[in-house]
Amino acid sequence: MPGQQGIQAMYGVNAPAAPWAAKARSAPTWIAVAAVAALVGALVGGAVGGVLGRASERTVVEKFFPNRSVLARPADVQAVLAKVMPAVVSIDTETFRGQSIFSGSFVEGAGTGMIITPSGEVLTNNHVVAGASTVTVTLYGQSVPRAAKVVGTDPADDLALVKIQGVSNLPTVQLGNSGTTQVGDSVLAIGNALALAGGPTVTEGIVSAEGRQLSAVDPLTGAPEHLSGLIQTDAAINPGNSGGPLVDSAGQVIGINTAVASSSGGNAPAQDIGFAIAINTAKPIIPLLQRGGTHPASTHPGGAFMGVGVVTVTPAIASADHLAVSTGALVVDVTPGGPAYQAGIEVGDVIVKVDSTPVTSAASLTNVLVRLRPGTLASVTVQRGSEQLSVGVALAARP
Repeated sequence: MPGQQGIQAMYGVNAPAAPWAAKARSAPTWIAVAAVAALVGALVGGAVGGVLGRASERTVVEKFFPNRSVLARPADVQAVLAKVMPAVVSIDTETFRGQSIFSGSFVEGAGTGMIITPSGEVLTNNHVVAGASTVTVTLYGQSVPRAAKVVGTDPADDLALVKIQGVSNLPTVQLGNSGTTQVGDSVLAIGNALALAGGPTVTEGIVSAEGRQLSAVDPLTGAPEHLSGLIQTDAAINPGNSGGPLVDSAGQVIGINTAVASSSGGNAPAQDIGFAIAINTAKPIIPLLQRGGTHPASTHPGGAFMGVGVVTVTPAIASADHLAVSTGALVVDVTPGGPAYQAGIEVGDVIVKVDSTPVTSAASLTNVLVRLRPGTLASVTVQRGSEQLSVGVALAARP
């Protein structure tokens, strides 16, 4: 696929226990799809918006819409941090490596989490705690780590819930709505970058893109992992940041910092490309983690494949393309022979619903599909001109 070569990413986590120590575990290789605003399934074909090619290393812009949005920017960064920082914690782990106690050793790692309940439930990335023999959590402004245990994990969505032992009445983060974010909105990334002493690191940037997809192999288990509907940001994300909050101008969490792009040899360098799991992806999974379970999507990595390329309908796009709706996922490419093609979905259609779930953006469509099983017959509602149609789409496995 155009844009798939030459850009790799690595987890922003598991920083060494001290910046001069060896890394806790090898970072998996991520393939970042950088060609289109959103890619649902494994889209093969031309990219819309831009193509990053290995050989030519050029960008081709096919469409550009004037920006009529009012970008959300924090009036007072200090006020935002005062609201969020008390609920951000550092997570330290020990993982045993080796066949026996005589030939093995313990490897230390570090990551970040955010407190979501006063009783000490902490949301983080699965790869922060995966395989850990012990987990400790240090509260903001404190230096003594507290014992913690992993309550629930979801490797497919790279989410985990950790419970701090013996605490109560803790401050919590406020979970926002990642579906309302726009490219250009200001964000702050907060986390235990490089496990530096003295408290969390804060970096500032913008939402660079929505609906990104990444694929990787877990370095511990060798299992394939696929993440969809990611928020891309230029706020610096470093080892140790993973599991920390990406917050908007109101101090609400819109994402979970997860990975940062790097370049493979011989290709143009990747700069300021970080990825966060959209909080709307995590919200429905949190109750399952609290019950100690694993999300069903974990048994179906990558979810179902529809075979469309989409972009989020914005007021500018709706006006320029004379669309009858102001939200949804505008189809800009259909994979020949794919499920959407066979169902009669066309370029220019706006997907507004899958079964009973409204689709308000490219990212929300990705979030719906990643939770559906291949083989599912989905009822997809599209807006075609002034007419709204419902078609049955036999979703397939990811190619």
